[in-house]
Amino acid sequence: MRRSLFPILTLPLLMACGGHDDTTGTDMPDSTATTEFQWEAEQFGDIRVLRYQVPGWDQLSLQQKQLSYYLNMAGLAGRDIMWDQNYRHNLVIRRALEKIIKEYKGTRSGVDWDEFMLYAKSVFFSNGIHHHYSNDKHTPTFSQGYFEGLLKESGATLSPEVLTAMFDPSVDAKKVSLDADKDVVLASAVNFYSDDINEKEVEAFYARMEKKDDPRPLSYGINSKLVRGADGQLMEQVYKVGGMYGAALEESVKWLEKAVGVAENPQQKAALELLIQYYRTGDLKTWDDFNVAWVKDTTNTVDYILGFVEVYNDPLGKRGSYEACVEVNDPIASKNMHVIMENAQWFEDNSPLLPQHKKEKVVGITYRFINTAGEAGDAAPSTPIGVNLPNADWIRKDHGSKSVSLGNISDAYDKSSGTSTLELFCHDQEEIDRAKAHASLAGILHTALHEVVGHASGKIEPGIAGPDVTLKSYASTLEEGRADLVALYYVLDPKLVELGVMPNLEVGKSEYDGYIRNGLLVQLRRLKEGKNIEEAHMRNRQWVSAWAYEKGKADSVIVKVVRDGNTYYDIRDYEKLRVLFGDLLREVQRIKSQGDYEAGKALVENYGVKVDPAIHREVLKRAEAIKTAPYAGFIQPEMVPVMDADGKITDVKLEYPMDFVKQMLMYGEKHSFLPDVN
Repeated sequence: MRRSLFPILTLPLLMACGGHDDTTGTDMPDSTATTEFQWEAEQFGDIRVLRYQVPGWDQLSLQQKQLSYYLNMAGLAGRDIMWDQNYRHNLVIRRALEKIIKEYKGTRSGVDWDEFMLYAKSVFFSNGIHHHYSNDKHTPTFSQGYFEGLLKESGATLSPEVLTAMFDPSVDAKKVSLDADKDVVLASAVNFYSDDINEKEVEAFYARMEKKDDPRPLSYGINSKLVRGADGQLMEQVYKVGGMYGAALEESVKWLEKAVGVAENPQQKAALELLIQYYRTGDLKTWDDFNVAWVKDTTNTVDYILGFVEVYNDPLGKRGSYEACVEVNDPIASKNMHVIMENAQWFEDNSPLLPQHKKEKVVGITYRFINTAGEAGDAAPSTPIGVNLPNADWIRKDHGSKSVSLGNISDAYDKSSGTSTLELFCHDQEEIDRAKAHASLAGILHTALHEVVGHASGKIEPGIAGPDVTLKSYASTLEEGRADLVALYYVLDPKLVELGVMPNLEVGKSEYDGYIRNGLLVQLRRLKEGKNIEEAHMRNRQWVSAWAYEKGKADSVIVKVVRDGNTYYDIRDYEKLRVLFGDLLREVQRIKSQGDYEAGKALVENYGVKVDPAIHREVLKRAEAIKTAPYAGFIQPEMVPVMDADGKITDVKLEYPMDFVKQMLMYGEKHSFLPDVN
C-alpha cells in the first residue's frame, strides 16, 4: 500500500533530480522532446510506450554494475509469477500470443491482424488479459473464429475454457473488484484464491491467525494462494522454492547468490542472504527480518525492491504481487531534497492529527532520488514514480522506512511529447499560468511529502490490528489518501519556504488547483462511460477532492463554474481549503489508528466511488481533443555483460531497445520458468 502513483497523463519538465505523477492532481504543461534520445517508442490503444535512460551508469564500478546485473536477472526470473497472479489463464494465453507472432505465416496485414496485434500489445503491457489500471478485461475486437485460425496456422492450441475466458465478456470480467455490493473475492478474477472461496471464508481463516494485541504481526497471506484442500478445508499454497512458483524462485535465488558475492557492504549482504532464505522457506518471520535488514542498509549506491510486496491486486489487501526494481542512487539530486527527511519530526509534531495518533519519535526515514536501471513484474511496464517501504507498520515504527523518487522515470515522462490538459480543464488563465510556472516543483514536493512524511506519519492505537485486518478492502485507498492529505496540508505551509525547498506559496496553490481539477474532472477520462471508480488511487483522489468540495460549500471554498456547457472548479480560499485538508487528514488517521471500518467504508463509498454520469460524459467529450494516450509505461533498458576469455564479467553495457513487442518476446524466451498451469 506504500506505492506511489502511476503516471497517466503528460508531465512537465521538472528539475533534473526527479518528478511528479499527474495522478496526484497536477495537470502538466506541454513538454518538449529532445532530439538526442527518442523517448516515445509507440502509442497504441490507451497506451504510450516510452523509454528511459540511466544517467551515471558508466560511472559505476564494475562491482556495482555486476550487482545491478545480478539483481536485474533475479527480478526477471520471477516475471511469470506476476502473470499467473493476475489471472489463472494468463500464462497459456501469453504463450499462445507469442507463438502466433513468431510463427504465423499467413497475411500479417488488414483490419483483423491489426486488431489482433493491438490486443496482444495490450495484454503484454498489462501482464495479462485485464487492464493494468481499470482491471476491466481487454475485449478482443476480432472474432474468435479468426483467432482460432491464427492458433491453428501457428501450431498453438488453447482449451475451450481459455477461449471462453478471452471472448466471453461476462466471464472473469474484473481482475480486482471492490464493489461493496458484491463478494469481492468471488467477483475478482485475480489468482489469489480458488474459485469457490468466498470473502467470509478468507476473513475467518486469517482471523484465527491474527492477534489484535500482537506488537509485531506477521504479514499473513503476503506470499501464498489460499485454496480448498481435498478435505474441504482452506489451506495456503506458499510461494517458495519447492512450493508454488518454485521454479521461478529457484532461478531468482541463483542470481541472488551471485549478488551476495558482490554486495557493496556487510549490511546489504546480510539482507540479500535473508531474502534468499525467505525465497527458500516462505517463512514470514524471515520476510520481516529481511525488511528490517533492508531498511538499515542506507549507505549503498545500488539498491533494489524484490519480492511479494504491494497488495493492491488483492481485493482484501493481503496478498503481495511480485515485483522487482533495481535502483542506482543519485547523490546530488538526493541532497537537494534531504531537508524534508531531516525535518520529519517537525512535520509529525505540527500535523493536525490527534495527539494520541502522533509518533513521539520518527525513526529511520531515508529519502533518496534514484535512477531505475531495470524493472519487472508489478513494476513494469507501468511503473510508479515514488515508493515508500516496507509496508509493515511495526517495522516502520521501530526501524523506519525507505522512500525513493524514481528520477529518471519522471525525467522520461518530462521529455516525452504530450498534449497539455491545462487549456481544457483550468478555470481561467491565472490557473494556467500558475501551473506552467509552478506545477513542476509542486509535483516534486508532493511526491516527497507523500512518500517521506505521509506514509511515515501517524501510529496505530494499542490493541488495534493492522489496516489490512481492520479496514479490509478500503485499506489501500485510505492509506494513499492519507499520504496525499499530508502532502496537501504541508505543501501550502510557509515552513517549506523557510526550508528553502520552494520560493513562495504559489507553488502550493498550483498543487491545490491541480489536485482538485484532477480528482473531480481530469481523471474521469480514464473511465469508460457508465463505470464507477474502483482503482485505489483514483478513489482516493476523488474522495479527498469531493469531501473538501462538499464541506467547503457554505464558505465558497471551491466553486463549481459552468461555462459554455463545460464544468470547472475554482478554488476561492486556499487557506480554508488547507484547513479542510487538515480536518480530513485527522479523521482518516483516526480511522486507521482505531480500525474504524464503518467510518472508512462510508468515506470511500460516499465520496470516492460513484461518478456523476453527466460530468463524466462531458469530460470524455472534452478529452477527445487530447491526442496523447492517458496511460504510459516503459521498454526496459537491457543489461549486456561483457565477458573475457575465462567467462568473467569485465563490464556491463546498457542497451536501449525501441521495439516493445520484440522485448516482450525476448522475455518470454529467456526469462520464463513456470509451466502453463500452476
